[in-house]
Amino acid sequence: MSDLINADLVRLDAELGSDKDAVIRALARIVADAGRATDVDQLVEDAFAREAKSATGLSGGIAIPHCRTAGVEVPTLAFARLQPPVDFGAKDGAADLVFLIAAPAGGDNTHLQLLTKLARALVKPAFTDALRAATSADEVVALVSEVVDAEPAAKKAAAPAAPTPTAKRSLVAVTACPTGIAHTYMAAEALEAAAERAGVDIAVETQGSAGSTPLPADTIAAASAVIFAVDVGVRDRGRFAGKPLVSSSVKRPIDQGDAMIAEALRAADDPHAPRVEGGGADSGSGAGAGTAGESWGGRTRRVLMTGVSYMIPFVAAGGLLIALSFLLGGYEIVGPYGDIAVDNTIFDLPDPQALGLDHALFGSGLAAYIGALFFIIGKTAFMLFIPALAGYIAYAIADRPGIAPGFVMGGLAANLFNVQSGGGVALPATGFLGAIIGGVLAGVIAHWVAGWKVPTWMRGLMPVLVIPLFTSVVAGLLMIMVFGKPIGWLMTQLNDGLNSLNGSSAILLGVILGLMMAFDMGGPLNKVAYSFAAAGVGGAALASDAPQLKIMAAVMLAGMVPPLALALATVVRPGLFNQAERENGKAAWALGASFITEGAIPFAAADPLRVIPAIMAGSAVTGGLSMALDVGIRAPHGGIFVLFAVSNIVGYLIALVAGTLVGTAAVIALKSIGTKDPELATDRELATV
Repeated sequence: MSDLINADLVRLDAELGSDKDAVIRALARIVADAGRATDVDQLVEDAFAREAKSATGLSGGIAIPHCRTAGVEVPTLAFARLQPPVDFGAKDGAADLVFLIAAPAGGDNTHLQLLTKLARALVKPAFTDALRAATSADEVVALVSEVVDAEPAAKKAAAPAAPTPTAKRSLVAVTACPTGIAHTYMAAEALEAAAERAGVDIAVETQGSAGSTPLPADTIAAASAVIFAVDVGVRDRGRFAGKPLVSSSVKRPIDQGDAMIAEALRAADDPHAPRVEGGGADSGSGAGAGTAGESWGGRTRRVLMTGVSYMIPFVAAGGLLIALSFLLGGYEIVGPYGDIAVDNTIFDLPDPQALGLDHALFGSGLAAYIGALFFIIGKTAFMLFIPALAGYIAYAIADRPGIAPGFVMGGLAANLFNVQSGGGVALPATGFLGAIIGGVLAGVIAHWVAGWKVPTWMRGLMPVLVIPLFTSVVAGLLMIMVFGKPIGWLMTQLNDGLNSLNGSSAILLGVILGLMMAFDMGGPLNKVAYSFAAAGVGGAALASDAPQLKIMAAVMLAGMVPPLALALATVVRPGLFNQAERENGKAAWALGASFITEGAIPFAAADPLRVIPAIMAGSAVTGGLSMALDVGIRAPHGGIFVLFAVSNIVGYLIALVAGTLVGTAAVIALKSIGTKDPELATDRELATV
């Protein structure tokens, strides 16, 4: 064992203060007196900062104040058995067993893994009872050494046993706390113990400081429900899309593991239970540590989806605000918005007629003023979506050190600085293609630099100075000197091609985009089509027949069709769907109307070979019709709730209804063929209910 703890770091039946702050200070001083702290004040400050996020007291008289800190250079445990006990915020009273866990800011995974073993042991009564019975500091050291030196228990190997008549139900879970040292692993241990008591299989992914091994896709697919016990975002949340969800803070399983397992089992049987949203807006992926065992295809998908999922809020918020600004101030607002924002106030409204705002809502100066401000806010948000795409692609590869250089590459891709020559020729803006390439470059370089072996004193500088500086320089030079002009030329050709689209070529593009939107319902193909369309809206000409606006309309309408078609099918032929699917059909109406294609996922997951081809047919019809009828839309999201931003509303409705009907007919036809699911109710049975 690494010398995490020794007799000098143990105090038995000690009075270290009347409150938790005093106890933490006293334990930090013990660490310093043992020669294990390089900066005791920094250790105390970091421990207090962690304590401020959430109390570290646990049920059963235990407290685990902990932190990652530059105040120590080696992982250290200080232990005190307090007399009298001190309140650390646990619901059941004061703590008499206190571990101060201090991990170096740049500590390696080997030591962090030892700390996780201790954290898991703390939820086992046998271990804490032994600590209370210990008669000497050496005995405490021996007890701790035994648990941290123990080989990881093999995951309850399945007995080569005879098959049971009914398979065990299974759950999956993710645990994560802000520092990823203690609660992450204690929560996992508590859930595993509670699941064993309940006779349920559970697989837990601990997203902690010691690294994270993602749950296999087949394990997730087989699970009846998912538990998120986290105080931070779940990495790659989209993997769990559609699963019934129970969520809580990371501390709850430690105190109420049995209750959470029971809740998860109830959620699995409840068609109205909350579910993990598709696409995972909160799906920040981890870095390379989180990619063990991934195929290159899976890793590529995860990286792209992470960037896109973080990008979409910028696009949706910015695009909708721009559309609202056009509704309020008219399309002419793009001219005088700056004059209005600078020269006018809410008490000194502009004159729409004098400014040429002929289409301001009701000719109102207030509408023109609010419209100008909405345009500025929306355009600012929209300008950031390309940097966000690149930044979070880099984050998916290199974790936090990749974010800053990734955003820089995205800024270069968007020419955010508006770099141009004296003659007005701008540095090539490489758009979303440049953002993808730049984000990958930044992520790969940052991940490589993060793996360098550096002296201990330099570790703290790596994530905040060395990695972002080196990565930004190298990736930035490559983007400008090597990739900029070729990608810029490609984007120019793409835009020229779009501007020349008409007739059958435009309809074919609409069909292709429709197929992409329906094929994976929020997956990579869907998001590539959406990103392509959304990027065009930001730079679209004001003319209502601009090809970029038509592409956005085709993509949005095609994305609405899958949930709507399946919702309608559950009404027309309910006997083809089981009870859970019929309940999902009710929600699919709202999801489809809101342009949330993921509303179709529960149906496709249950019957992919028949559902996916059917909804692809419907979306292809809608995409082609939308282009043929010259439908355009200035908002990148919102479904039927942004009809004010639609040109040719009649064509919009025709395309949407036609595709929905085709998709419904195809679903019914395909599900009427082949083996019948015994769970399905017949129409006659339903009629008697």
